[in-house]
Amino acid sequence: MSITVVFGDKLAVLLSDKIMAVHKDFPKKDFCASVKKQVVGKRYTERIEILADALKKYLPEKYPEALDILLQILGPENEEETGMFTNFYWLMPVGKFIEKYGIDHFALSIKAIEELTKRNTGEYAIRPYARTYPDKTLAVCRKWARSKNFHLRRLASEGLRPKLPWAPKLDVWSENPKPVFEILEILKEDGVKFVKRSVANHLRDWLKVNPQEAKKIIDRWSKSNNEHTRWILKHALR
Repeated sequence: MSITVVFGDKLAVLLSDKIMAVHKDFPKKDFCASVKKQVVGKRYTERIEILADALKKYLPEKYPEALDILLQILGPENEEETGMFTNFYWLMPVGKFIEKYGIDHFALSIKAIEELTKRNTGEYAIRPYARTYPDKTLAVCRKWARSKNFHLRRLASEGLRPKLPWAPKLDVWSENPKPVFEILEILKEDGVKFVKRSVANHLRDWLKVNPQEAKKIIDRWSKSNNEHTRWILKHALR
């Protein structure tokens, strides 16, 4: 079954069943019918947005109430480096919901992104918050970069990438990436491959966006004998 088909009426049924387990008044029939009607002929990303918009329409109107319901369906944390887009694929519309509708509730949404990332990913949801609240988002990412949870450490890098695939460009720090580089400095010796790969890809982005500043950090890191830093550089410069 293709990824496009997965993100359609079948996922609407799955989500509504999970929601009804914690919020029995959820209108499953209307939610599923709305999604089924709209996803025909749509692409993967469009389908995720349709599902998120349907959540907005059929969950309680107030964002904090709706978000609380969605947080109750997240389930156990993902303890592996894989599975975020397979075992936890069904949470992608939840991330889109936070991305689109939570911008006026920074603290609530950031906490939700943190919990989402421990299962699926918050790398897309975080980006509007980085644009609207750059300093506050940087502070959160600095904290995540030091987390014991490797999913959060990865998010500290992946969520701030200027050229993240499947996402609009993040150009807040294009002229001065030093605040973002400070976070990468925290992660440069991370031993988890999942995190290292993100840092390498992040550096590769900056070689395209601001090569002058990117080369400065690469030159500094090139003096390191740390095996993880050297792995990051090798993959960033491929």
